[in-house]
Amino acid sequence: MLQKIFRLKENGTDVKTEVVAGVTTFMTLSYIIFVQPTVLSACGMDFGAVLVATCVASAIATFLMGLYANYPVALAPGMGQNFFFAYTVVMQMGISWEKALGAVFISGVLFLLLSLFGFREKLIDGMPDSLKEAIAVGIGLFVAMIGFQWSGIVVASSGSIVGLGNLHGAPVLLSIFGIMVTVILVATRVRGALLWGILATVLAGLPLGVVTYHGVLGRVPSLAPTLFKGCTTRSG
Repeated sequence: MLQKIFRLKENGTDVKTEVVAGVTTFMTLSYIIFVQPTVLSACGMDFGAVLVATCVASAIATFLMGLYANYPVALAPGMGQNFFFAYTVVMQMGISWEKALGAVFISGVLFLLLSLFGFREKLIDGMPDSLKEAIAVGIGLFVAMIGFQWSGIVVASSGSIVGLGNLHGAPVLLSIFGIMVTVILVATRVRGALLWGILATVLAGLPLGVVTYHGVLGRVPSLAPTLFKGCTTRSG
């Protein structure tokens, strides 16, 4: 059934490879589940509601990408747009997050229309290859910077300059350990290197107290604080 739906042999892959790749993609992408609510809650949005919305939207988009487009790409909210939404549009320009959500909805509809009529492809084809490749590099550097900050490897210094954090702290040492393990696994061409690096870091963090096990199941937060709020106006 999987071969018929996804044409694995035609694409030079198999079920085992795709399962490992899928788990690895989820593990490396799951930071968005927590970063997205952290960023948007800074401008007044409910943390739990944003977390659930992030999971639901990412799951639906990724399933459509796999089942409809048959393309092995996971989709999730863009971090750059989230920071622009929260810190520039809402916190600096003073626009309420409800109105900003409405603008996001309108832009999504316009993007859908551009895609249906083929304009999106023309816009992408008109971009130079160097810019397309630079976008991927920029996103990678952005994610790496978030990881360095949250781990404590770099800390805020005077102005917009960053400096080294406490390199003797447990979170920093654990992060450096995880990076080194992953680099070694990638350099030795171990399949699923990113996944094994993440798992090794988690296991090493448990006895250090950096990683805490809270269970697998928990109560799902309500979507009500943010659901359809972009379609209404806030009084006052």
